[in-house]
Parts: sequence; structure tokens; C-alpha cells
Amino acid sequence: MREVYVLDMKTTRLFLVAACIIALAVVLAVISPQAAKADDFTPPPVPANIQVPEGSKLFFVGHAIGTQNYVCLPSGGGVSFTLFTPQATLFNDQNEEVTTHYFGPNPSENGTVRAAWQHSRDTGTVWGRVMPGNSSTDPNYVAPDAIPWLLVTIVGSQDGPNGGDKLTATTYIQRVNTTGGRAPSTGCSSTANIGNQAFVPYTADYYFYKAGR
Repeated sequence: MREVYVLDMKTTRLFLVAACIIALAVVLAVISPQAAKADDFTPPPVPANIQVPEGSKLFFVGHAIGTQNYVCLPSGGGVSFTLFTPQATLFNDQNEEVTTHYFGPNPSENGTVRAAWQHSRDTGTVWGRVMPGNSSTDPNYVAPDAIPWLLVTIVGSQDGPNGGDKLTATTYIQRVNTTGGRAPSTGCSSTANIGNQAFVPYTADYYFYKAGR
């Protein structure tokens, strides 16, 4: 009976070791693709005037759903809709909220209002502006009813209150794959319309780059 017991104990140990190895392999099989995917971003094809400079590394991508918000204001000798803020949420490929997008005061420019992106978890924020020539309506890329594709140059950043810095290394952002978002063609034709607002649905993909490879 003792020999049988020892044999059973050895068999049990071997079974447990094998089970642990199988379980570990399953865990690695699940985790590894996700870990690889986190850094497996491919820059999008874009018009030449919104390409990022050589040496930029794509590290973060968000898919935006929201509105482009306009207000009717005096313009020249008439009136026109003027963008006063985007209002969008960016999601990753797992449909998790990752960033909010809006206009806000940039502390690096004494409060100048710029386009801003704030990380949803660590609240680190970056502010950017579109430099002259960094906007495209090239019909080979941009849908005729969509807002332009852009290259945004980052002009300010701020870590979150607990040191959150997921976004703050950003140097450039590309806005691509846009749908909708253009100012309405009606509702702002005379001074009687001043103050009218329009919240126009749009979608876009935002690609975040930092220095280095």
C-alpha cells in the first residue's frame, strides 16, 4: 500500500505541474496579443501637408464620437458660423473611453484657448494648434461633407494632479478619417441669427505621436 501511495503522490504532483503549465500558457496566449496590440499602431496614409516630421513615433490612437459646436457671429460685413468648441469622447479599439476633446485655456500660453485632449484616467492634458498649411480637404482622402484632416502641433502640456502623463509626451496629433462636423449652410444668414448655435455630429480618428522611434 505504501508504494501505491507514493506513486499516487508523484502522479498527482506531475498532474498539478502540467495543469499549471497549461494554465500559464493560456494566460500568456491571452495577454501577449493584447500587450503587443498596445504598441502595434500603424500610421495612417495622409496628404503630404499633414505628415508628421521624421523621427516621430506613433504611440496612442483614439476614435472620436461627438459634435463640432458652432455659434453665429458677425464676420466681415455679414455673419457666419464660428466654431467655439469640439465636444468629443475618444475610444480605443476595445471601446474603452480614453480621452476627452474640447477647447480650453493653455497654461503654457497664458490661457490662450486651444484644442485640448485630456486623458480619461490620469487627466494629463495636451493643447495644440494647427499651423498654416497643416489642414487638408484633399478629395483623395477627405469626404466631401466632412471637416478637414489636420496636423496639430502640440503647444502645451500638463500632467494630471497625481502625475498622470500618458499624453503629455505628445508632439503632434493627426485628425483623420473624418465624417460630418461641417458648419450648417442655414441658420446664420443675417444679424437676426447672431447667437444661434449648431451642434453638428462628427467622427474622426486621432493619432498621437511623440519624439523618437
